Amino acid sequence: MMISTWRKRRAARLAGKRRLESEMGDLEVTIPNHFRCPISLELMKDPVTMSSGITYDRESIEKWIEAGNVTCPVTNRVLRSLDPIPNHTIRKMMQDWCVANSSHGIERIPTPRIPVSSEEALDIHFKIKTACKNGDQTGCQNLAAKIKALAKESERNKSCLVATGTAGVLSHAFEEFSKASFEENVAVLDEILSSLAVLLHHDEATNCPGSDASIDRIVLFLKSEDLSARRNAVLVLKELVPILDYRKVDMLLEIEGAMEALFKLIKAPICHAATKASLMVIYHMVTSPSPSNAKIIAKLVDLGFVSLLLEMLVDAERSLCEKALGVLDGICGSDQGREEAYNHALTIPVLVRKIHRVSDLAMKFSVSILFKLCMNEKRENGGVLVEAIQRNAFEKLLVLLQVGCDERTKEKATQLLRVLNVYRSSVDCIDSVDFKNVKRPF
Repeated sequence: MMISTWRKRRAARLAGKRRLESEMGDLEVTIPNHFRCPISLELMKDPVTMSSGITYDRESIEKWIEAGNVTCPVTNRVLRSLDPIPNHTIRKMMQDWCVANSSHGIERIPTPRIPVSSEEALDIHFKIKTACKNGDQTGCQNLAAKIKALAKESERNKSCLVATGTAGVLSHAFEEFSKASFEENVAVLDEILSSLAVLLHHDEATNCPGSDASIDRIVLFLKSEDLSARRNAVLVLKELVPILDYRKVDMLLEIEGAMEALFKLIKAPICHAATKASLMVIYHMVTSPSPSNAKIIAKLVDLGFVSLLLEMLVDAERSLCEKALGVLDGICGSDQGREEAYNHALTIPVLVRKIHRVSDLAMKFSVSILFKLCMNEKRENGGVLVEAIQRNAFEKLLVLLQVGCDERTKEKATQLLRVLNVYRSSVDCIDSVDFKNVKRPF
């Protein structure tokens, strides 16, 4: 009896609480005007005060200043200083208000971290240079970790670090510690490489570590079993390879296991970023006018790279498809590369299919590869010319000329139509997306 009475009282209390919550939920909560940013009119997350005395949300006022404005949006007066000052009083009032209205679904705004300033970044630079001079591995490693943490904290921090030349300082440190034994400095080099991978994508490639010793160390990380180290190494190489001179490209080719490590990142992907970066590194190597260009392509062909690219192209997403086609275009610039492409059953079906299905860049590369294969076809039976017609290449190239493309691609398409026309009357077409009768190597 007592248990039954207790249950009834508890049910009544819960019902009353739900009814009260429902009634409170129907009331509209009005945000106080002094908590709203004058620019976005939304509740501020990081209130800062400008020299005009007006408080804004940091993100909104920084966008205003980055757009080239030097006046206060409210008063229209010229700002004596463009540096925003955190308004801790307003932020504390806002947080208290959020807590008081939490029953209406309003979440407390977190206390924002103060963004890094140029002075702080330059102070870190000085400490890194001092650590390098004194051979202080631990000190430099900790500073590199601090830079990485700051860069990942916010885009504003990353922009500040890039603007102050942090990548150049880190690259210098990497080169200095690369002079000694790899085993002795592996920890500090790993941390610096990790920080460079975060910053270099937003910085000038000229800030990459480009000494012979540095390149050798990067390749050692590329060949390691540590997935994170391999990813960081290839991201840095992606920025580095386009600016290397011929001698250093040749050196990269000659380092034992370098090409195999890049090939492995594509054949057994660890992440999209690493796969795309690997393709970009190889693209710059096969399209560079280096005297070793033919050796690079021969190495890739021996590794089975043409087959790997064609298999990837069957169902690759746009960005990956463009990069894979770019590499294949470079490889087909050599006799050995073309011979490998001629012998693969997927070559023509995939290339014809990609002409109108991906992007303008993919179409450009597809036409370029077809042009190289068809113009160098020497078999009496027509070989790839006949197969291209069977896969509706003639019709697709006609549509391409009607839709429009760049002049170089237009010129190649026109020449392709001329050579294909010779075989057109004696060949039956099949659907270019039909892969049922194509023999694949798996």
